[in-house]
Amino acid sequence: MRVAAAIETKLEAALEPETLEIVDESRLHAGHAGARPGGESHFRVRVVSAAFDGLGRVARQRLVYRALAEEMEGDIHALAIDARTPGEARDRSRPG
Repeated sequence: MRVAAAIETKLEAALEPETLEIVDESRLHAGHAGARPGGESHFRVRVVSAAFDGLGRVARQRLVYRALAEEMEGDIHALAIDARTPGEARDRSRPG
């Protein structure tokens, strides 16, 4: 899990998240462009951080991509991002 560990380390340092979930979805893309036999090419991240306060969706994604710039140039073929503020995460967890 070399790439997943790098994602975790870099997002922790850049965003100081309350929540960080990293899922390697590479197995779902086996045989597709960018998929490597060993995996670790397609990821989904869910990150909850106060660093996103006041930022729109695109600006939040840019923060994540900036933190992972090195990995995006080679190791990561695809990255799905769910970036929320702590307040948004709390609101979503409440029963409606």
